[in-house]
Amino acid sequence: MMDKELNSWEVFVRAKSGRDYIHVGNLRAADAETAMNMAVEVFTERQKGLSVWVVASSKITANDPDEHDALFTTAEDKSYRHATDYPLPSGIEHM
Repeated sequence: MMDKELNSWEVFVRAKSGRDYIHVGNLRAADAETAMNMAVEVFTERQKGLSVWVVASSKITANDPDEHDALFTTAEDKSYRHATDYPLPSGIEHM
């Protein structure tokens, strides 16, 4: 019988140097070392991974999908993108 509670871990694998890490799944393990060992065994079969990250699921902060509009809706007025409030340096007529 196990003395430790099993926690959820998210697993990310990088296939080659210079590539991005890709989320490949999750697993349950008692600690980070066990999670890493399990991730390497389960998610990098046939030497398909160069590097592995395991992150405790409880450490991930995510937005509430019901609040999508508040976070991702863009402003109608985007005047802040234009340099209309800045003086032009001498010798430059148009920007």
